[in-house]
Amino acid sequence: MSAEDPDADTPEDDEDLQYFVRIGQTDLDGTKSLERSLTDMNGIGHRAARIIAQKAGVDRRETFGRLDEEQIDEIVELVEGFADEVPEWLANHRNDFFSGETSHEIGNDLDLTKRQDINRMKMIDSYKGVRHKRGQKVRGQRTKSTGRTEGTIGVNVEAIKEEQAEEAEAEEE
Repeated sequence: MSAEDPDADTPEDDEDLQYFVRIGQTDLDGTKSLERSLTDMNGIGHRAARIIAQKAGVDRRETFGRLDEEQIDEIVELVEGFADEVPEWLANHRNDFFSGETSHEIGNDLDLTKRQDINRMKMIDSYKGVRHKRGQKVRGQRTKSTGRTEGTIGVNVEAIKEEQAEEAEAEEE
């Protein structure tokens, strides 16, 4: 864009833009739309981002960094209290093992909770825990032809040629 272009962003517009918006321990890109920025956060998908934008009364295509402080604060509150705002089936951590409560984990808390759940399954030697220990598929997928960890699948032509060459040398001697 050139300086004469009337559609170019003016410096005044750039001053209003927040390049980073912090929610929890995550910095979100303020130059993207609200929906796209929220989906960069662990635990928030497209559907959750649309619900948050709708509850905040903000257009989901609005540039996140250009929103008012009040709107950003409202979005932060909605993200942190997402499990209270939506039906139980939409939350990502239902029926916690210890408390029995339903919550929606975001950011680093999601990774920590997931790791703790997997470790608990491994310790009690549940079926899923054993599959996790062995590095095998956990959710009932087929394993006959996929998920192999060994080097080669099928016939190893190079190994056969090497064996034939060794046999030929042994016969010549």
